[in-house]
Amino acid sequence: MAISTGFAFTCRPHFPFSHSMRRAFISCATAIEAMEEIDSGKEPAEWKRFNSKELGISRSMIGKPTKVVLNGLKSKGFEVYLVGGCVRDLILKRTPKDFDILTTAELKEVRRTFSHCEIVGRRFPICHVHVGDEVVEVSSFQTSGIRPVRDLGLSFEKPIDCDEKDHFMGWRCFSRLMFDPYSKLVYDYMGGVDDIRKAKVQTIGPASFSFIEDCARILRAIRIAARLGFRFGRETALSIKNLSSSVLRLDRGRLLMEMNYMLAYGSAEASLRLLWKFGLLDILLPIQAAYFVLHGFRRCDKRSNLLLTPALHKSLFSNLDKLVAPNRPCHSSLWVAILALHKALSDQPRDPLAVAAFSLGVHNGGDLSEALSIAKRISAQHDGSFHELESQDLDLAALKEEVVELATSVQRALTNMTDEYFVSRAMANYPKAPYSDLVFIPLALYLKACKVFQCVRMGKEKVFVPKQGSKIDYELLALGSLQEVRHVFARIVFDTIYPLNTGEDDT
Repeated sequence: MAISTGFAFTCRPHFPFSHSMRRAFISCATAIEAMEEIDSGKEPAEWKRFNSKELGISRSMIGKPTKVVLNGLKSKGFEVYLVGGCVRDLILKRTPKDFDILTTAELKEVRRTFSHCEIVGRRFPICHVHVGDEVVEVSSFQTSGIRPVRDLGLSFEKPIDCDEKDHFMGWRCFSRLMFDPYSKLVYDYMGGVDDIRKAKVQTIGPASFSFIEDCARILRAIRIAARLGFRFGRETALSIKNLSSSVLRLDRGRLLMEMNYMLAYGSAEASLRLLWKFGLLDILLPIQAAYFVLHGFRRCDKRSNLLLTPALHKSLFSNLDKLVAPNRPCHSSLWVAILALHKALSDQPRDPLAVAAFSLGVHNGGDLSEALSIAKRISAQHDGSFHELESQDLDLAALKEEVVELATSVQRALTNMTDEYFVSRAMANYPKAPYSDLVFIPLALYLKACKVFQCVRMGKEKVFVPKQGSKIDYELLALGSLQEVRHVFARIVFDTIYPLNTGEDDT
């Protein structure tokens, strides 16, 4: 994507501190947030200011709740900016997952401006402003970036050709893209626009230093690269591989959050491929990694399987990605259930009609008579490229037995995925694989995922309300509504086994 810089002007920063001190500063916590970064050893990028129109950004692209907060603070006389990843997404014409606001107001002034607002966080406090059912995050120039500067005792000389306001913003928000929706200007302090043009994810300063300082940045980098289709710089890629096991230092709640960001927001397939490529799948999901090893998948393999397929084919995760997006995610129980189903099918391949009937049984609350009747009328050809499927000539009774056995094996697979012993043994036959008994799926999520398909095993539910129509209610899906999760689960599975041409407007 070409971005014209005809309306940009530049200001060169002058850094009166040593190279080693610069390396320490520019890998501070806020520096990684947007991942608009430069190569190690590269000269600092020029400060630039772009007309937002040149980058294709307009105020109409900003969500209504965010506009409420921006207007509220602006009306009180404060400067307000959109910062980080949302600005990057706007430049790329993508829908941001959320909008982060940076303001000259102090956090207590933000809290006084809005009736439903609280200050959260100790190390890097921010405000959560509640607008309807949504939460808008607001940080302050008074706290953003101030701690790293004080901790390291650094200061910045004001470049001759930069005014006081630009210098102040550069000092307080050293690494982020910033968009002022009122002056219609985008501020770029670390060459972020150039990296966007190159479709490249890099760290501020040496990648190894940055990832050692905060290993969560490894997963964040994977997520951003997967979602945007960006590539890694050579040093960044090498550091991710070498430091992959450091993510085990993160608590399980954080790991679940990061995995959900990868799998529930429309980039599940690309995320899984990158996790496998860089050795992180061996640590985070050893059972799934063992499947790839068993079937001879190389780290950069582009062959297809039921989980992952090239762009022209369909898989469980590619069909999931078609239905969700950053602004309409699914509940984590959906992708957990998909992983459990795939594990069951990889352990014991099933007849495609049995898998289809299983998905129909999930959708209708366990009414196997109806599910089998519909399945038996299927005349379409199933996707024969998946070794997890084996066609058999089954009569109605045998087909029903196969469906119930599949439901039981899915339950067993999910139980094994949440059992440390089974997880630790998954890669035991591969001595070069790192040891991991990591289970980040909590009991509550396990039980919620079980409910998705237990109706097939236990029989028709007495109290069952069928879903009306095929349109997805994304608010209920994100909240984990059993009816909505079952509907989308069945749709993904059925469309993977028997690919159909579905219109975009029925989502």
